Amino acid sequence: MKYNTANPMMYSILRENAVKNKRNPTEAESVMWEMLRKKQLGVIFRRQYIIGEFIVDFVCLSKQLVVEVDGKYHDLPEQKKADVLREQCLLALGYRTIRFTNSEILVFPEQVIAKIKKELNS
Repeated sequence: MKYNTANPMMYSILRENAVKNKRNPTEAESVMWEMLRKKQLGVIFRRQYIIGEFIVDFVCLSKQLVVEVDGKYHDLPEQKKADVLREQCLLALGYRTIRFTNSEILVFPEQVIAKIKKELNS
């Protein structure tokens, strides 16, 4: 299976930002990574991965599932529109997206994992 990866014209900029994001995760991103890493859900997840012109928080390439962690910034109307466009672009590349707020991850981690497992099996 061929995976869509980075836009070659933007790769160096995206890669630099992905590295910065990996080095400075939010608390919720760190918690999520601890739940997804080392094939704990039976599949490999990657973090801060470049797909097209986007850096996604987490992705399972074999299931083409993107997991996004949303802070309060994503509540802004203009960011909500950008997130919809981003999801449409990722869908056009073959990726489904599931989103969680920081508080969902920090307060209800078991429910978050259950939702991810459900998506992985659909």
